[in-house]
Amino acid sequence: MDAPDALRTDLLPREHPVRLIDEHGHLTEDDRYAAPPTERLLEAYGALVRGRRINEQANALVRQGRLAVYPSSHGQEACEVAAALALRDGDWLFPTYRDSVAVITRGVDPEEAFVLLRGDWHAGFDPRAHRIAPHATPLATQLLHAVGVAFAAKSRGEDTVVLAMCGDGATSEGDFHEALNFAAVFHVPVVFLVQNNEFAISVPLSRQTAAPSLAHKAIGYGMPGQRVDGNDVAALLAVLGDAVENAREGGGPALIEAHTYRMQAHTNADDDTRYRDREEVRAWEERDPLRRMRAHLLAEGALDDATEAAFAEEAERTATAMRDAMNREVHPDPEDLFRFVHAERTPQLDAQWAQLRDELAREEAGA
Repeated sequence: MDAPDALRTDLLPREHPVRLIDEHGHLTEDDRYAAPPTERLLEAYGALVRGRRINEQANALVRQGRLAVYPSSHGQEACEVAAALALRDGDWLFPTYRDSVAVITRGVDPEEAFVLLRGDWHAGFDPRAHRIAPHATPLATQLLHAVGVAFAAKSRGEDTVVLAMCGDGATSEGDFHEALNFAAVFHVPVVFLVQNNEFAISVPLSRQTAAPSLAHKAIGYGMPGQRVDGNDVAALLAVLGDAVENAREGGGPALIEAHTYRMQAHTNADDDTRYRDREEVRAWEERDPLRRMRAHLLAEGALDDATEAAFAEEAERTATAMRDAMNREVHPDPEDLFRFVHAERTPQLDAQWAQLRDELAREEAGA
């Protein structure tokens, strides 16, 4: 007698996360996933170098008052880079507020990527042109939107795949449940990437779930789950690439849990010394994704001084573009507060704009 679907073990993730390159840069064999070609790893390493520089520059801009807030992905750059590189041009990416590196790696201009974090009223880039949704600040809301886009693509017979990113804290939200349940029931081409960085602001993972892993949640919805070393960009490219192509071929959704660590505070407004030990943070420095990939490429003879210099120069060009863009003074039009709320402005909005315009005029006259 066949086992009922509820007992299917093929949906369960591995006991240990998939790893293809260890902390020392040594290649490890895997019976399912193969390491990407060296050329692909070089491309990924260049993106990692650029991603780290983006994080450094963004933190500096916050200290200078040029960014209102910045949720750093320092230490998580492998997840960011792999998420962008795993997709084709026609696919969609749904990022969180922490995923600026993924957005830029996928092709958005750095200036446009940081408009929202500067405190402007719009996302800064055209989502349709780049096939990237605006950064989502509320937890897990973008997952529902991602499933909707995937459902529409399937209904139209397109080969589009949607990759939706979230953090471990988002898995405690109702939207997470609704998105995964809908995706599985309707068998839509969406891959959920959970960056498990151990903390939802100050709340540790142990207070988020009692499951063996976040990837184990997948079986409850009837989709496969997988765990991957979130600091191993080779493993991420392999696991995400497999899930994306499986979804493209009609295999349905998947949940990927990337085990990584948030090396810096939640945002510049957070004091992480209040809830985690410095020794814990230092232990993760040995697992740095850039250090790991660099060691591997050097051992393979694939990385030389000239290539490293080229990667560093490209990263510095991006940092310069960020500085130049954020140092330009912006003079917003106050009427924009009312201009884009509805397709046609309501009488109430007209009245509110008239009131604000009068107040601004009196202030200017008084000055």
